Amino acid sequence: MNSPYGLSCVKNCLSVILRSESFFCSLPKESLEVFDRITKVVAFPAGAVVFMEGETPHGIYMLCQGQVRFSTTSRDGKTFILRIAKAGEVLGLHGTVTGKLHEVTVETMQACQLNFVSREDFLLFLKEHSDACLHAAEQVICDCQDAYDVVRSLALSHSVSARVAKFLIASATDGEHTDGIIRATLALTHEEIAQIVGASRETIARIMSELRKKQLLELHNPALIIYNKTALEQLVLPTS
Repeated sequence: MNSPYGLSCVKNCLSVILRSESFFCSLPKESLEVFDRITKVVAFPAGAVVFMEGETPHGIYMLCQGQVRFSTTSRDGKTFILRIAKAGEVLGLHGTVTGKLHEVTVETMQACQLNFVSREDFLLFLKEHSDACLHAAEQVICDCQDAYDVVRSLALSHSVSARVAKFLIASATDGEHTDGIIRATLALTHEEIAQIVGASRETIARIMSELRKKQLLELHNPALIIYNKTALEQLVLPTS
């Protein structure tokens, strides 16, 4: 199925050779076949809002291709990026299950394929498939853990440099390793990194310049190259 955004959309999850091990992608074949029948394929261009903080949830979105970011906004209008979601993750689960308003805004970072399931169909699916219900519970727990990690990082890190180093290491987890050098994709500006680690854009620019001068890494959006992961990890460790 072709998309106007350059995607080769896949309708049937069973036809995907390399399926993600997260959430519904790893359901048993019987449950996955039923899940496929209630999904609707939708494609979004880069920079599109999937749903906004404060909106009524209408269903979940399975992220099949691309990346999206979760963000929230303070009363004074300051935006804080909570995390980046990759293919295989589910969006809008908490609000869809509880019926509460969405607590975050989800925006695409690149062209994305998402499989939408309405709230009515999704709740019925969970009721009739205990394995899917267990997967949903596990996903909610993982989402809570991610939130705890964000709070812990902001509250316990002794410096912004430590938070930046931790974020960059995590961003390169799926990168390509060659002779000790890690090459990954990080399509974020200094402003967006600042929104993730709770700092100013100027501070991020200074830290990235320092890391580059120490030959620890380079960031040429969207290419992230880490030359010395061990030294970067040392920055994360608390100092006495």
